[in-house]
Amino acid sequence: MNGSSLSPVPNSDRIVSIDLLRGLAVMGILIMNIQHFSMPVAAYINPDAYGDLTGLNRWVWIFSHILASGKFMSIFSMLFGAGVLLFTQRAELKGLNSAALHYRRMGWLLLFGLMHGYLLWTGDILVAYSLCGMLVFLFRNKQPATLVRTAFAFFLVPMLLDLFFAWSMPNWPREAVQSTLESWRPGAEIIEHHLAVYRSGWFEQMELRVPGTIFMQTGYFFMQPFWRVLAMMLLGMALFKWQVLSSGRSSRFYLKMALIGLMTGFLLSGLGVFLNFKNQWSMVFSMFLGEQFNYVGSVGVALGYTALAMLFSKSAGYTGLKSRFSAVGRMAFTNYILMTLFCTFLFYGHGLGLYGSVERKFQVIIVLVIWILMMIISRLWLRRFRFGPLERIWRGLTYWGWQ
Repeated sequence: MNGSSLSPVPNSDRIVSIDLLRGLAVMGILIMNIQHFSMPVAAYINPDAYGDLTGLNRWVWIFSHILASGKFMSIFSMLFGAGVLLFTQRAELKGLNSAALHYRRMGWLLLFGLMHGYLLWTGDILVAYSLCGMLVFLFRNKQPATLVRTAFAFFLVPMLLDLFFAWSMPNWPREAVQSTLESWRPGAEIIEHHLAVYRSGWFEQMELRVPGTIFMQTGYFFMQPFWRVLAMMLLGMALFKWQVLSSGRSSRFYLKMALIGLMTGFLLSGLGVFLNFKNQWSMVFSMFLGEQFNYVGSVGVALGYTALAMLFSKSAGYTGLKSRFSAVGRMAFTNYILMTLFCTFLFYGHGLGLYGSVERKFQVIIVLVIWILMMIISRLWLRRFRFGPLERIWRGLTYWGWQ
């Protein structure tokens, strides 16, 4: 088999709307991830667990949660599902073994994710994408309606698990309740320990990074990310087959999709915020029941954002801005890891050591600066090279040849 038959998709065959949407998604996930980078992890799921939550800090968290929490990760997952279809379809058109190439590709992504999680940051999502990507391959030839029904079934699982946990909590052993409470609202001693560890050197951080990553990729993974990511990937496959993600539908269609998705999604997420504050972020309510509003609402908002991005892609103007977002999307893998490198340098002890000392209102400035850097770096790199550096390595390992 000659080298040209193994070549990945040329630039002329790229779907610009997908690159643009992917760029917006990878930038958007930093809005929430910045809290995980800069504060003890409990603050990510319970804003009342750490940091000032009054005045501007409170409003920054509220708007970040309603606008971003779960939304951009849902888009990224949908695009990953669409990417599995694109990758396998193009391989099959060239007469290649799509299964072998796909599973080799997911295997390398799994390795990248493990290194990312254990060496850099516990919030890695690449392992989840790799494992779920291995499964969604089996659904690639299903009809869109079947994909949507299957996605809905998977999506329900975490909701049912949370309802079961909330119902069964009175019967839990005391130790289990106490352990869960400590993860939801850690005491001062636990908080101080986290601050001390992440403000220390890279090797000392392993004390928390390794068990944190193990939990994220095992227990927590099977409680929510596995089911949700799988559902969003299947939904992305369906949307791609319906030509929604390739800007192939009418502007009227996308306007209706945006209106319905954003109205319902923002309403549900906002209601969840209101009820959680009303219940003072108590573990009994907020951890299992209050979280459901944003869990469902985030899908509506993600679909709404997707529709707006398609309208933006179809528009005649803003070519410079669209090219910048698309460049970030073409280097999404590289930019995802770059965000980790930027943020761990800023906040962890092997860098500037600002962990736990940057309020939410100032985190917004850091997000904006990193966004600008990503757009500049991506644009400059792609002027000279065809792929981002990590994309090139990943493709080379997938095709067993330097691309």
